[in-house]
Amino acid sequence: MTDLVKSMNVSAAGMKVQGTRLRVISENVANADSTALTPGGVPYRRKLVTFENVFNRQLGAEVVRVRDITRDTSDFQQRYEPGHPAADANGYVKTSNVNTLVEITDMREAERSYEANMRVLRASRGMLERTIDLLR
Repeated sequence: MTDLVKSMNVSAAGMKVQGTRLRVISENVANADSTALTPGGVPYRRKLVTFENVFNRQLGAEVVRVRDITRDTSDFQQRYEPGHPAADANGYVKTSNVNTLVEITDMREAERSYEANMRVLRASRGMLERTIDLLR
């Protein structure tokens, strides 16, 4: 029975980190079209989530957690828009380094991982309920 509780806790940890990942992805998508506010300014910079496995002594099992949320250091895109208030001397405006296609791909991956953890959680709960029914 303790293994079922462990599996539920491990799955819950996986769901929690994927929820954080989805929140960061939604923030990236929401800011994908942002530009610098002033010439030479810096627009929104994409955020990245990294995970790590840690041993949970209470559970006696490894669980995943968010290690860090960092900024993507890749170059900003530039768009020719000479009338924009943030345009440089050559008429280019810096735009966010968020690629919406990459974000959507990451979102689908996070969603699938979340759903897989949810299925494990449901299966463990069902097995636990059946075990309790047998013990009555």
